[in-house]
Amino acid sequence: MEEWQQGCWVQVTCPTQEDCDFLEHTLGIPDYFISDIADTDERARYEFDEGWILIILRIPYVKEVRSRTPYITIPLGIIMGKGVCVTLCNFETNMMIDFVSFQQRRGQGFTDSVDMVFRLFLSSAVWYLKRLKQISALLEKSKENLDRHIDNADLINLSKLQDSLTFFITSIRGNETLLSKLKFKLPVDELDADLIEDVNIEMSQARESASIYANILDSTMDTYANIINNNMSGVMKMLTSISIIMMFPTLVASLFGMNLVNGMETTWWGFPLALVISIGVTFLLLWYFKRKTWI
Repeated sequence: MEEWQQGCWVQVTCPTQEDCDFLEHTLGIPDYFISDIADTDERARYEFDEGWILIILRIPYVKEVRSRTPYITIPLGIIMGKGVCVTLCNFETNMMIDFVSFQQRRGQGFTDSVDMVFRLFLSSAVWYLKRLKQISALLEKSKENLDRHIDNADLINLSKLQDSLTFFITSIRGNETLLSKLKFKLPVDELDADLIEDVNIEMSQARESASIYANILDSTMDTYANIINNNMSGVMKMLTSISIIMMFPTLVASLFGMNLVNGMETTWWGFPLALVISIGVTFLLLWYFKRKTWI
């Protein structure tokens, strides 16, 4: 429909001031509902106020690849009451685009607003799983690069994915808690109960997958940290061994170079003898250190 009618679903994405005025003055939605949804850190929750129901659902969102945290979660607001059902999001997301196109292809609409709410929960869980697969692919790519050469850029990428998984796990748990409360607060029929069961299965799978990837990532970070420490220890051991080996030729040269009478200062073979002793001591220490695997 081109114009809003009673009982229609109103979807608002990246609202302008004109959109906010329409929601507030034409539809009568409380202004603080709109402000709460605009807060990117708003947790998943529901609220009842004067016949209105505000539901905030955390959904996945992909930022720029070069950003500090490429995968985050954002609030999706669902406002119901007085013959109005509105979804409001301050970001353009693939989830909502896919949700709208899927419902258009489905061609059945929704039985009621409650049915739409739980279908949005289901869609968010499916999209969490899609984003987790992308994170898994990036994780494997970074691990392959690190296996060939430990580079700071790949370690930073792993740290970014770790932050993203933390966002996902926290938001999925919040959505699960919200779902467990809503199924007792909203009028749920038999069809909605079956849908809620599907949502629970998908959300549990998303939470478990995120936890598994987070554990793998933690283990991977610890492994490469140990590798870096071992490499550093090897380098320090080698440098220490070289310093010790070079110390003895220096000691020989210092002894024979002192302004003392030792019987060699007036002979032609004095300097060659000191040189041979220095080289001999160097090779002897080198052989001993290699035998002890110190270098």
